[in-house]
Amino acid sequence: MIEFTLSRPTQFRSAISCAVSRADLDGQMWMDKWKDNLHSVSLVAGMALLRFRCPLTLPLSYLSPSSPAHGWRRLRCAAGNQALFSVDGKKLVLEVKEKLEREHPNLPVGKNGRDDEDMILWFLKDRKFSVEEAVMKLTKAIKWHEDFGVSDLCEESVKSVYGTGKAYVHDSLDNNGRPVLVVVASKHFPAKQEPIEDEKLCVYLIENALSKLPPGTEEILGIFDLRGFRVENGDVQFLKFLMDVFYYYYPRRLGQVLFVDAPFVFQPIWQLVKPLMRSYASLVRFCDMETVRKEYFTESTVPADFKD
Repeated sequence: MIEFTLSRPTQFRSAISCAVSRADLDGQMWMDKWKDNLHSVSLVAGMALLRFRCPLTLPLSYLSPSSPAHGWRRLRCAAGNQALFSVDGKKLVLEVKEKLEREHPNLPVGKNGRDDEDMILWFLKDRKFSVEEAVMKLTKAIKWHEDFGVSDLCEESVKSVYGTGKAYVHDSLDNNGRPVLVVVASKHFPAKQEPIEDEKLCVYLIENALSKLPPGTEEILGIFDLRGFRVENGDVQFLKFLMDVFYYYYPRRLGQVLFVDAPFVFQPIWQLVKPLMRSYASLVRFCDMETVRKEYFTESTVPADFKD
């Protein structure tokens, strides 16, 4: 056997998947196929970035044009890649965990703490598996979770503002299997409510939505119902808080944001908010209620607010 090692092949968990399967190929034809696929793999490997390595192992006979390749023979550069990712991921999680314990021993432990391996792995993904960057961002996030009292949030603690119906987590998932967080902008009156109460409700609902993530799903859908939006509903301060929360403390958890039936009066607000959204601005889609019903839900799962 001969082994090729493709360094830093991809940043996707599934990595590169190139398989060649043919039966009854003579040696020269197989060699041509192998060269073409090796060239393609090299191009992808050269462009992609990641910390782990992907070994490519072939029988020596595959490299000889004089040896026919009979029956099913497969060339895979992604075979075993998931296992490699798992091993490397665990090593990096332990490295971050030890670094946090050594450099920030006063940070809390437990859920959303410095020993929360799921949280550590998620921030590693967000920081493209840079240990230093993950530790820096995690330190800030863990401290924020503690200071904000995220673990103490419950329906009772946000009851007064939750009862306004201004925001809720929908009972059903969308068509992509994502939990759905709905904000009804016309019910939000920042002049009548304390900002901290709105912020607590926001974080409580984000935690609630994330707790509903089915296996294999990592993001939630945010829907801003802008029907009936007026100037007194505008709240740039709260929207900045919301974007900071997703950017710093729940990175890459927001899959898409729908602004539904935005009136003309919302446009100045959008121009102010867009720069604050950073990369999340690209996730925003302006659409109407019909689009929400037809593209994101079925008749049985669409939120009651968006039914005919």
